[in-house]
Amino acid sequence: PLLASAHESSCIRLWSLQGNLMKELLPFSEHPSGPLTALCTDIFTKILLAGSKEGHIIRWNIASFLENSQNKKNEIKEEVCWRAHATEVVDLFIEEEKNVVVTASIDGSVRLWHAMTGYYFGYFGQARKFELSDTSRLILCPDVNNFPAIIKAKSKHMEKKKVKYPLMLDRDK
Repeated sequence: PLLASAHESSCIRLWSLQGNLMKELLPFSEHPSGPLTALCTDIFTKILLAGSKEGHIIRWNIASFLENSQNKKNEIKEEVCWRAHATEVVDLFIEEEKNVVVTASIDGSVRLWHAMTGYYFGYFGQARKFELSDTSRLILCPDVNNFPAIIKAKSKHMEKKKVKYPLMLDRDK
């Protein structure tokens, strides 16, 4: 068992039940996701999802890390990131049986997404029925027109870089 905390710096911290910091996660993304506002896992705690103030959803695979957190090779892998809402995500959960993620925003909308790819299925209150079996047809929601970013296996998470030497003015150059 572990505890997860989301922070304004876009960082997620994983803690042991004794209060020891086990891991610090930063998203791998070209665009910063902004302060994190919501967290959830699937019932088997293999997937960790985070929602942000900027409307992004980030998905990590944490299964191998939880099997043996002492092994440094068992890294947490960010798998996909997508823009779910134009405003802050206030809640989200995974419905494993249908393989969907449900997100809610301060704009009052509740939307459905494919859990593995971040593809948009629709919103609650729409006239048409949800088509959850067809994941090949990519549709975009009306207010967000960014495609989900699939994170490649070799991508590294953003790390806090420590500067060894401060920048100095070289008047000769």
